[in-house]
Amino acid sequence: MARSGSPERSTLDKAAGENFPVAPFFLPRPWRDDLMAVYGFARLVDDIGDGDLAPGGADARLLGVSPADAEDRLVLLDAFEADLRRVFDATPRHPLLRRLQPTVRRRSLTPEPFLGLIAANRQDQLVKRYETYDDLLAYCELSANPVGRLVLAVTGTSTPERIRLSDLICTALQIVEHLQDVAEDFGRDRIYLPAEDMKRFHVQEADLAAKTTGASARALVAYEVQRARDLLNEGAPLVGSVHGRLKLLLAGFVAGGRAAIRAIVAAEYDVLPGPPKPGKVQLLREVGVTLRGEG
Repeated sequence: MARSGSPERSTLDKAAGENFPVAPFFLPRPWRDDLMAVYGFARLVDDIGDGDLAPGGADARLLGVSPADAEDRLVLLDAFEADLRRVFDATPRHPLLRRLQPTVRRRSLTPEPFLGLIAANRQDQLVKRYETYDDLLAYCELSANPVGRLVLAVTGTSTPERIRLSDLICTALQIVEHLQDVAEDFGRDRIYLPAEDMKRFHVQEADLAAKTTGASARALVAYEVQRARDLLNEGAPLVGSVHGRLKLLLAGFVAGGRAAIRAIVAAEYDVLPGPPKPGKVQLLREVGVTLRGEG
């Protein structure tokens, strides 16, 4: 068991802050363990890409990165990819990847979705703006869709149609998260609002530095919210394609996106003061609606 304050524990503790349940209590224990192992990988690679690793450089040391390179995200991502490859043919160095290894073997997981998540974070270091919506969708193919594919693989329910629906849901969830985090991302010199849409709505980059969201920027956010809502609704039949506890889990993913959208709408698309977040009552209401197929 990892000690409190370890890099492994600090990474896994972030699960409570997600828009959707990562490995809720009602799932069978083996599923929970494997989903948390996958989450640990996804969270850590995002933390590397965002520069949000625990202070002290412990993760860099675990990955064999020298102190001189411990702040270089591309070097860290390269080292993390090398350690990921050890999951499949050796013994990884990082405890979160050692935790992942039994899951990979039990569920016969392939490297591709994990490599996609690393590629997305590598892209974040090199690409700070997206010209078109299609460019953004291509990014989501790397940054979000692998997570849903891993959930289906862990639960043994992958089919081509379920993967297609899962991709729609995951892309929608990624877009919603970007809309919640416009101000935070702008602080990192990243803009995930397509440049062509910003031009269409007469939104300048300087507008994203304001303390409150102006009328033009609110109209842009509303436009992107509708796109995310449409993707989420198109992917929602995934929930009805499975049964039992997995159905409840997938309903939680869809409901988390819908509740986040409702929170953005309730804030009148004013996302710049901070991420609009749904309350638990709203989330539970959306779970019920999703399970009934009413959304």
